[in-house]
Amino acid sequence: MSYRSRRQLLHATGLAAAIGLTAACSSSDTSDRYDSESSGYVSGNGVTTEIDPQDRAEPVEFSGTTYDGDPFDAVEQRGSVLVVNVWYASCPPCRVEAPDLQAIHEEYADQGVTFIGINLRDDAGPAQAFEENYGITYPSIPDQQSEIMYQLRGFVAPNAVPTTLALDHEGRVAGRISGAIDPSILRAMLDGVLEEVAS
Repeated sequence: MSYRSRRQLLHATGLAAAIGLTAACSSSDTSDRYDSESSGYVSGNGVTTEIDPQDRAEPVEFSGTTYDGDPFDAVEQRGSVLVVNVWYASCPPCRVEAPDLQAIHEEYADQGVTFIGINLRDDAGPAQAFEENYGITYPSIPDQQSEIMYQLRGFVAPNAVPTTLALDHEGRVAGRISGAIDPSILRAMLDGVLEEVAS
């Protein structure tokens, strides 16, 4: 192979790798979801997984301190439904879904549904600026050392940001949305988990 051919091959390989890294911010799915609000960012619309009660894994356990300095322990949330959203401030799909997450948080709060964010990258300043900008009132825990992500391994892929999990009343993962949420899908997922106890 000539030097020029090798150089062309390396250039193409590098370009493909760069494209892959850009796409990794959200998910491996590549269907369009975002409009001009996301500054031209194109990413996956998410892959949704729902798990029947008899097929769910053991309850997940994680804890940490929120940006406001309050302790949070997922174990203490058992008996209610917990929504876990993995995010960081500079991820475009996280900005797209933020208003929907806040709206659903408000809508389901009186039904015993709790929301917690897991922020993978940001110090308090950028994270709290994001929350103020989008009116987010539920707390988030910084996880820059990926300690919580380790506890959620098998449920959240390292490159699948954002990811949203719905934990049932026993703390087991009942559903997952990889990529920005579709509000109707998350609502249906929560309704289904809430009905499990009511029925």
